[in-house]
Formats: sequence, C-alpha cells, structure tokens
Amino acid sequence: MARWEPDAYGRLRDAALSLFIEQGFEKTTVAQIAERAGLNRRTFFHHFADKREVVFAGQGEADALIATEIRAQPDSVGPLHAAAAGLKLLARSTEQYREGAVKLGPVIAASPELQERELAKRADLAGTIAAALRERGTADQTAVIAGWAAVAAFFVARNRWNQPANRRTLAGLIDESLEQFVSAAVTPGDSTAGPGVPDGHGLLDPLR
Repeated sequence: MARWEPDAYGRLRDAALSLFIEQGFEKTTVAQIAERAGLNRRTFFHHFADKREVVFAGQGEADALIATEIRAQPDSVGPLHAAAAGLKLLARSTEQYREGAVKLGPVIAASPELQERELAKRADLAGTIAAALRERGTADQTAVIAGWAAVAAFFVARNRWNQPANRRTLAGLIDESLEQFVSAAVTPGDSTAGPGVPDGHGLLDPLR
C-alpha cells in the first residue's frame, strides 16, 4: 500500500507550475517535479496522467460547475446568456488565481504540446455547454453554436485578462466579448440582437 503523503496533489501541482515558469514545459521532467515536491514519480502518476494534465488540472470540476449553473438558469434566459452565466460563475471563482495565470500564459504559448491540449479542452468545454443547453430544451444545432460562441468569447476574454496590465475582472471581459459577438452577428444597422426568446431557443438573447 502506498504511503499517505499530506497534500501530495497540491505540492506536486505547485512544484510543476513553478518549474514550468522557471525553465519551460518541455525542459521540465516528472522526476524534477517529484523531487521538488519531496515526493516520487509513483505519487505523481497517482494524481496526474502526465505533466500536461498539471496545467489543466480541475477541468472536470470546472465543467461540472458551468453545466450546473447553465441548467439553473430560468426558462426566460436564452442559450447564449445561459452559457455566459456558467462561464462567469467559473470566472468569479478563479479571479484570485490571476497572478499565476499571467505567469503561466507564456508557458502555454511557447509549447505546441500544451496548445494542442488546450484546443482539446476547448472542444470539451463547448460540448459540456451544448449538452447543458440541450437539457434546457435548446435545439441541437443552436446549442452547438451557442457552446462554441461562448467558448470563443471566454478565451478571448481570458487572454485579455492574462495581460499583466489588465485591471478588469474576467467576468466583465466575458460580458464584453459576448456583446461584441452579438453585435457582429446581427444585421448591419440593427442596434440590438432583439429580445430573448422565452422558451430558451433563441440564440442572440441580450446579455444584460
């Protein structure tokens, strides 16, 4: 039986992220991560499938949080607005970790391997949002479009949030990105996207 190690998960994640920031993702080995954490490789692989998963740890819990919030939205809220509510709930819960996100951003940008994994995670998130919207009665294609639109807006907002000079909240930036999407999607000359559809099937609901 493996020996219990106090907060092994947190120690490994902190050690890995520190090393990624110091020397880059590719140059960091699992052995180095385990050594800095005062643990061994076996303990590392008990908590993480590989070192890429350290960067994206907690994705499953985040997806579940978003989906629950989407399903909790009233029927009068359209799909894009419902998706925004889920993403903003996640944003508020991660605001305290912005300093680490700013430091980790260049690490991801410099690693094709991490960029590939992030694209896969984006697809997973879009699927999670679409599934939650379908549970609310949104038509399949509308749910898929809303899911991808919300994810695109979220990552545009996150990239702005990660800038060292930024002083705005992630939730506020998500709202702005989605407003820009709605503005780009309506007929030229229209000032609004139109009212939300009460049954939740309308995509371009106002993002109040």
